[in-house]
Amino acid sequence: TSVMEGNKEEYIRVGTCLYKIAQQPLANGTCTLRRIPWSFGTIRQDYGKNNTPPIRKYDGFCTVPSHTDYHKEIGGFYNLYEPIDHIPSEGEFPDIMKLIHHIFGEQFELGMDYMQLLYAKPTQKLPILLLVSEERNTGKTTFLNFLKAVFEDNVTFNTNEDFRSQFNADWAGKLLIVVDEVLLCRREDSERLKNLSTAQTYKVEAKGKDRQEVNFFAKFVLCSNNELFPVIIDMGETRYWVRKVMRLDSDDTNFLQKLKEQIPAFLYYLQHRPLSTTKESRMWFNPALIRTEALERIMQSNRNHTEIDIVELLRTIMESQNVDKISFIPQDLLPLLSLNGVKVELWHIRKVVKELWRLKPAPNALSYTTYQYDYSKPSKYGAINRVGRFYTVTKEFLDTLNI
Repeated sequence: TSVMEGNKEEYIRVGTCLYKIAQQPLANGTCTLRRIPWSFGTIRQDYGKNNTPPIRKYDGFCTVPSHTDYHKEIGGFYNLYEPIDHIPSEGEFPDIMKLIHHIFGEQFELGMDYMQLLYAKPTQKLPILLLVSEERNTGKTTFLNFLKAVFEDNVTFNTNEDFRSQFNADWAGKLLIVVDEVLLCRREDSERLKNLSTAQTYKVEAKGKDRQEVNFFAKFVLCSNNELFPVIIDMGETRYWVRKVMRLDSDDTNFLQKLKEQIPAFLYYLQHRPLSTTKESRMWFNPALIRTEALERIMQSNRNHTEIDIVELLRTIMESQNVDKISFIPQDLLPLLSLNGVKVELWHIRKVVKELWRLKPAPNALSYTTYQYDYSKPSKYGAINRVGRFYTVTKEFLDTLNI
């Protein structure tokens, strides 16, 4: 139901604060629902003392998402989650099927599960969906607009700057946070995205107001024209579902309108469709199911340069010394890498060995054999005995890194 009935203005009092409910026009021709702080004095000025409109009273705000059993008032609290207007009804939805086939390809059934979980289980955590393609006219933005059409005011379009902003009150209670043309290439962006995608609660911050902790159930959908470096994704990361989207065969200017008309039939189908997957992780899907070549490419492109240099060095020593494993402490590698012209600091080496490779050092300081530069030898490397809590790397381990 629409918030505004005819031209009737609506006011609510939440706690001791008064708000006017209004539809704010946006640059793209649509509107977004706003709760604007108001005053009793202004209402009396507008309506006169004896003609004030009814004001609904609530004890406070809450955010309880539902698309199938929605209530605006829950236990005396005003639900900030917005209802969706669609009334499911049986019918055909060929254009929506075409779009989901196009976006999810061979993972079509998983894509349908994703849409069904958004609709039926809005608090369920889901992977960060990242759509990439260097080509234009691929339908990525159409898919974002389709999500907005389905879930309406519960979807917010953010820019990269919005995502980085400390003031997040306008998107903390949403179902979907979508970023078109994403380029979050800083490490802190990547960490924030990963943490938010699995967070149960979040501290909301609005200008001039105290921080407030709320339940956080938003899912992220990102689009990028950069297939290699849209965000930093480390090896072994399981929170991303990356789809490379191909170019559309035709350019139908009426396509989005057709999609909107078919939403009631699509939602009816989702209500009656059995899921093709069961919950196998905190983000529902088994990570192996959503691993794609597009994800592998991004992970390889994001490979730590220090890691690549260390692997090259260790391979060279193994080949020259005819050994299949090397023991070392990070300090042993520092002069070897520097003499190879690699600018590196000790903490870089430690990060690769401990965080990326997850190697465990010897439990105590023990004697081990490692290698140092020795220009008197044809191989340029000579064995040396040292004592320390060393790490050991085998040739087989290096082969598993695919570098």
